[in-house]
Amino acid sequence: MEELPEIFEIFEGEVASVKEYGAFIKIPGCRQQGLVHKSQMSASRVDNPSEIVDVGERVWVKLIGKEIKDGKVKLSLSMKIVNQGTGKDLDPNNVSLDQEERRKRKFKDYTSQRITLEAVLNTFCKKCGCKGHFAKDCFSQPGGTKYSLVPEEEVEPAGPSTQSDLQPPKKKKEGKRKKEKEE
Repeated sequence: MEELPEIFEIFEGEVASVKEYGAFIKIPGCRQQGLVHKSQMSASRVDNPSEIVDVGERVWVKLIGKEIKDGKVKLSLSMKIVNQGTGKDLDPNNVSLDQEERRKRKFKDYTSQRITLEAVLNTFCKKCGCKGHFAKDCFSQPGGTKYSLVPEEEVEPAGPSTQSDLQPPKKKKEGKRKKEKEE
């Protein structure tokens, strides 16, 4: 078996063919070719890879992925993280590759799962003596029952019982006008 480059190794290869989805690069020292997908050709958007590279052109690439499928080795290459003039690695710690990998992951929907919180603080309230909350969060009143509700007030009958209830309340402005008239 041929000696393939190590993952994240940079080398200069020759463009073997250009397709609508990317370019195949000949790897020096072996018969194997790797694909530079059009998303890995440039930092800006590439619609047509033939506008970026031509067959026979030499380019600097970084090996960013190896995949063995059905006994065949598929190599993924990147041009955008290598300086095309000098071959210098523009992403030595592979940070941008990790970010792209995270962006590609599908979001898992957890909205159907209910979250239940059953945690109880391992404390005792100094105010009421109960476990699980602090005195500043305590709702009990001194000497009263713990967490009691305020009793509801009785509702008055809906219908009016006297004539005075039928008349609307007097306004204060009327009193001021009477005083002005007297003066």
